[in-house]
Amino acid sequence: MVMTATRLPGSHPIEDRPLAGAPHPDHPFHWKLYGCELVATVALMICGIVSVTVLTTPYTAIGRVLAPHPIVQTALCGLFFGLSGTVAAFTPFGRVSGAHVSPSVSLAFSLAGRLGVVDLCGYVAAQMTGAWIAALLLAALGHVLPVWGRMAQASAYAATVPFSGVAIIWPLVTEMVLTALLVLMLCYLAGHPVLKWVTPWAGGLFFLVCNPVSAWLSGNSSNLARSFGPAMVAGQWESFWIYALGPFMGAALAIWLIRSRLLGRIEVEEARLVNFGHHGRIPPLLHPGRRAGEKD
Repeated sequence: MVMTATRLPGSHPIEDRPLAGAPHPDHPFHWKLYGCELVATVALMICGIVSVTVLTTPYTAIGRVLAPHPIVQTALCGLFFGLSGTVAAFTPFGRVSGAHVSPSVSLAFSLAGRLGVVDLCGYVAAQMTGAWIAALLLAALGHVLPVWGRMAQASAYAATVPFSGVAIIWPLVTEMVLTALLVLMLCYLAGHPVLKWVTPWAGGLFFLVCNPVSAWLSGNSSNLARSFGPAMVAGQWESFWIYALGPFMGAALAIWLIRSRLLGRIEVEEARLVNFGHHGRIPPLLHPGRRAGEKD
């Protein structure tokens, strides 16, 4: 439903377009978006934590096979955690919210003028809560299935931990640069008239390539919520602050580069990584592909 305000004769209706940075002035909160983003983040984290656990724990056959090949193992962890974002994006919930599933992405859209401050706060709260719920569910599963509990504890629930053998500045810079590259890639694809359909698939390939290069330094999070959920259940808070500061700095750097046109013209119409074409409006949950004004 398109919301309109009372208007003078001859004036244009005021639409509610929160994902274009133009929310209706009488409706500052968009609980449907926040709820859908929360569920999409739960999907991301459950799929991501399970995949990393299976690939790295000595309790699985594939984990034992990959253990002598850490580069391949790390690359596959990046691929499957990235594809977990794809799974989240193609749920009905991700298609409604746009599947940011990361405070870094939401911040980037906000800095680009496509997400208001109120909605930015709503998205970040939803992402952090969703990551926490997912980690709690997986921790609870360990009490029902002890074999899963041992596997998850062995992998620390896929927690991200900076490498202690270097000064903390290097993991911090890694998170900043990684996030800047990720946001640049996503904005370029989301704003491209032909390639935007690739956007929800791009994370897997991105982390497949980047993980072997830099994951040893910081864990390649680029996502505060992704690090927060596992840290809550694993109790792994070592230098956790870098997973907030680094990605947020990276998102800001990426938007600065886009605004400066140093990389050419990149224009993103709406704060979405999937299900484009709604011009910032909120699609229905039962039919998220339907455009505003379309009928059954």
